[in-house]
Amino acid sequence: MWKILGKEAIYIDIPETWKKGMLELSPDTEAGKRFKEILSQSKVEYIFNSQTLEHTFFIRLDDAITPEEIQSMADVSLEILKSIEIPVVEIEENVQRYQVIITNYHEPEIIGLNKTPGMSSGQVFMPIISSLDSPGRMNKKFSGSEF
Repeated sequence: MWKILGKEAIYIDIPETWKKGMLELSPDTEAGKRFKEILSQSKVEYIFNSQTLEHTFFIRLDDAITPEEIQSMADVSLEILKSIEIPVVEIEENVQRYQVIITNYHEPEIIGLNKTPGMSSGQVFMPIISSLDSPGRMNKKFSGSEF
């Protein structure tokens, strides 16, 4: 059985279980209250790397979160994770390695219904395509004369 912060969880519930656990463990300080506020509004994603046996928790922040608040989130997370006596991730009584990534970077979507404006596959490759037929000095290595 998988345990996240001491609570049993199935694979698809791991991000939500981790998020709830971190909210419960956060301190009642001013930084802890802001941590709770930001984390409760953020999306948490989870990835398990079966090659390295490492668990990754991504906290995806809104663009409005300042760098100072991101640093505070990291400080409070570290404080919580260092102070607890239970394993963060445990599978069949084996303690697992994990990492927490706090980021406000959003990967642009190139295909699908929620494409990021200006990021359709054609638009992404247009600079490359236009450079192939634009005027300029010919690359001697591609002229066939030096092969």
